[in-house]
Amino acid sequence: MRSLKLVSICIPVLNEEENIIPLYNRLNDISKKISAYDFEFVFTDNHSEDQTWNIIKGLAKTDSRIRAFRFSRNVGFQKSIWLNYSKSKGDAVIQIDADLQDPPELIEQFIEKWIEGYQVVYGVRVERQESKASQLIRKLGYRAINFLSEYEIPEGAGDFRLIDRQAVDVLLQTASAHPYLRGTLASIGFKDIGIPYRRNARTAGDSKFPMSGVFKLGWTAVIENSTVPLRLASWTGVVFLIMAIVAIVYTVSTRFFNPMSSPGYASLMAVILAGFSCTIIFLGLIGDYIIRIYLLQRNYPMAQIEEELN
Repeated sequence: MRSLKLVSICIPVLNEEENIIPLYNRLNDISKKISAYDFEFVFTDNHSEDQTWNIIKGLAKTDSRIRAFRFSRNVGFQKSIWLNYSKSKGDAVIQIDADLQDPPELIEQFIEKWIEGYQVVYGVRVERQESKASQLIRKLGYRAINFLSEYEIPEGAGDFRLIDRQAVDVLLQTASAHPYLRGTLASIGFKDIGIPYRRNARTAGDSKFPMSGVFKLGWTAVIENSTVPLRLASWTGVVFLIMAIVAIVYTVSTRFFNPMSSPGYASLMAVILAGFSCTIIFLGLIGDYIIRIYLLQRNYPMAQIEEELN
């Protein structure tokens, strides 16, 4: 029977053949240093097309602490993390990317804060090795999400974090066809704390998260974490109704007092076209919410496991 508390290191991967060995070596060194805990390394492979899975296979043969699950297709980053959590067994679960941009050595501080009683410990990126434009887009994105969301998400916080088992169990009970874990964790309200750190540049392999992926994740964050856009649709309708009434009153009164004046078709058409455009936009927005409800009701599994190790 296990006497020490177990810490699960969860690592979602996609085409990271150059980073798996260096990451494992650093995580293994940390596990030896923090000898008061048992460790397991849980990999979820988003159907990599390079040698990533074969390298994990080789490591799993020499280290029984490695457990790995390969999906039959790429299901996306957030689902990969969620499924990784569902396979973990630890009293605490730590998620880290395989690209080594987040320093594994910070795990020791995560565990210290966990011992102090914090149930969610997350890394806060105070410095990133990327262009000023990208940094500005991310900062504005965080602020826009928090403005629209019902729960505040710490600015600069990513998915590099520790979660207590109690929080993991609650997280896994939430149902979503497109999970946004940062928002869900913010909503469940466990005691949390952030640890600032400098995020390194990727040294090997290509990024799997281009700027288009950042925008897509931001949109998911808004839809999954807020009902404000739906309320905004209603208020926009009220505004355009008022504009239409004002335009009608203006046109009628102008014709009444000055029959020879211009009937004002241009201004009326502008209001009508603007209102029609907003209607189409908000119908699309409502459709996005309905699609997510539909996908959730279908109850399809997030992923099909093609192969598993240990």
